[in-house]
Amino acid sequence: MSIFPSEVINVTNLIDSTVITPSELPLVKEYAWDFENNDFLLVDGKNAIVTGKEAIKVWVWKALQTKKYRYRAYTSKYGHELDSLINQGFSTGALKAELERYLKESLLVNVYITGVKTIDITIDGSKTDVSFTVTTVYGEVSVSV
Repeated sequence: MSIFPSEVINVTNLIDSTVITPSELPLVKEYAWDFENNDFLLVDGKNAIVTGKEAIKVWVWKALQTKKYRYRAYTSKYGHELDSLINQGFSTGALKAELERYLKESLLVNVYITGVKTIDITIDGSKTDVSFTVTTVYGEVSVSV
């Protein structure tokens, strides 16, 4: 298993309008992530592996921590462009709408993710908190960033 995301490799199926059923997808796997310490989760000195909803949560977190087009190790579909919203002078309503659009664009490239909903955006000065629910082929995952 590689440390690089591989779940976006089936995106061409979405472009070709091919319907993918959950039974056709391999079980998603990711290295476990310690969100509090911002590092891989180790068990007996080795990387732990998570699957299903927990793996999607790790993938979402990593995608939202990675700037799109910045690292050659990732495809051009992986990551986010949220930084482009900084200092644009948008009204609060426009900023929230753009944040929601960018968030969905960043996450819906993953074939295991079928939707993003219940997006709650709080803007306090220069700080923005976002929480949302990701609908996956395994069920729903709540995320806060």
